[in-house]
Amino acid sequence: MKKSFAETLHRERKKRNLSQQQLADKLFVDRSSVANWEAGRRMPDAAMISALSECLGVDVGILLGAAEESEDSPVVILVDNEKIILTGGLPVLKEVMPKAEIIGFTKPSDVLNYARDNRISLAFLDIEMGKVSGLDLCRELLEINPRTNVIFLTAYMGYSFDAWSTGACGFILKPISASEVRKQITLLRYPVRGLI
Repeated sequence: MKKSFAETLHRERKKRNLSQQQLADKLFVDRSSVANWEAGRRMPDAAMISALSECLGVDVGILLGAAEESEDSPVVILVDNEKIILTGGLPVLKEVMPKAEIIGFTKPSDVLNYARDNRISLAFLDIEMGKVSGLDLCRELLEINPRTNVIFLTAYMGYSFDAWSTGACGFILKPISASEVRKQITLLRYPVRGLI
């Protein structure tokens, strides 16, 4: 991720002799949120950028401009414990979302490690993945970043009711098709700029 916003926020906070904790207290967020913004691992939403502008006495246009420069390609992941699904699904996702960075995973633990250091815009998750359920993985991803859009993949329609209780915003029956992915993208809970 580009560091323009992170560097601007760090510089403006330091100019005012505020610690990360002091700024976090003014914004009613955890210190880790400020640390993640300044490290470039996360980006605040527009409402929080406005609050940052007010707290720091900085023109909101400066922060929004820096945030816009910091936007990289959105990250989309496909998670399925069967490599054949990744082999068939990744090209479909790349066709539909050519501007996105598309990454495939077979192990939920690798997904969580990746999510802790990277902002995932959209996750396509298989529901049955051996010992770890895609439903549980969804909950953990949303705990790391509540603005991650999740679409479940499964061969079994019966899982659809369980899927909705997790905070996911979509559901696709396997195999993945370009038309179904396009349809689901229009229904995302948190729209993603640059996705298509």
